Amino acid sequence: MKKLIILALIGLAAQLVDGSLGMAYGVTSSSLLLMFGIAPAVASASVHMAEVVTTAASGVSHIKFGNVDKQVVFKLIIPGSLGAFIGACFLGSIPGDIMKPYVSFFLLILGFFVLYRFLFKFNVPTQDERTKMGKKHFIPLGFIAGFFDATGGGGWGPIATPVLLTSNKMEPRKVIGSVDTSEFAIAVFSTLGFLITLGWTQINYQWVAALIIGGLIAAPLAAWLVKIIPTNLLGTLVGGIIIITNIRTLLGALDVSHTISLFTYLMLLILWAAALVNVIVKMKRSSAGSQVTE
Repeated sequence: MKKLIILALIGLAAQLVDGSLGMAYGVTSSSLLLMFGIAPAVASASVHMAEVVTTAASGVSHIKFGNVDKQVVFKLIIPGSLGAFIGACFLGSIPGDIMKPYVSFFLLILGFFVLYRFLFKFNVPTQDERTKMGKKHFIPLGFIAGFFDATGGGGWGPIATPVLLTSNKMEPRKVIGSVDTSEFAIAVFSTLGFLITLGWTQINYQWVAALIIGGLIAAPLAAWLVKIIPTNLLGTLVGGIIIITNIRTLLGALDVSHTISLFTYLMLLILWAAALVNVIVKMKRSSAGSQVTE
């Protein structure tokens, strides 16, 4: 029961992140599941099975609010589903102990990417800075994002969303809505790949249900959270959490000494705190500048 409650809290935390940033449900939940000792393939399979429900609910909401470009969704679904299925089969066929450090390393890189994006590159590019993406660009984007989403337990949003924001003439809300809506197909084909390689018996459906319940509870809370916490501050917080949890898993898998591990945690915490202070200072300066203009 304690584990189910923890998993529900993980699902809640991950959905709060995803609902607030439009990305990082898989990265956050997979990072936390790995930290609790769950095998990479089982963790990714559980996350994607839960995402079948959460992404369906998210997609319906985005469609109702007019946040979806259907052409972009269709262009992403086929290559993304193929990449997700292949990635799931690849991860499910390899022993978890071998893949764990590699998956943690990939999630660690995504954590640094999320932190970098919301610390330095949060401003949305203007129409003049964007270039139109052709069909040939959607195929590799969808395939790569789908493959790494399945193998790393997350990555669809962190990879696809920034590329579309900078490379396509779309409103930011339609980028997030289209990526979230297309993720339903990614979750379905990832789950199918894991079921083929792992089998039904390897999946703990109570864990999946706990993740779903936590995610559904968090969905309305995420909308409220967006209003009270600035997005770049929230993104910096989340990026730091992803980095710390995956460093812990990675150092444990590599059997690093306690002294080195402690020093690594301390340095990362100092850098994370400095990043948060930097964001807060920038926010205050921006707020003061806007008041002077008014």
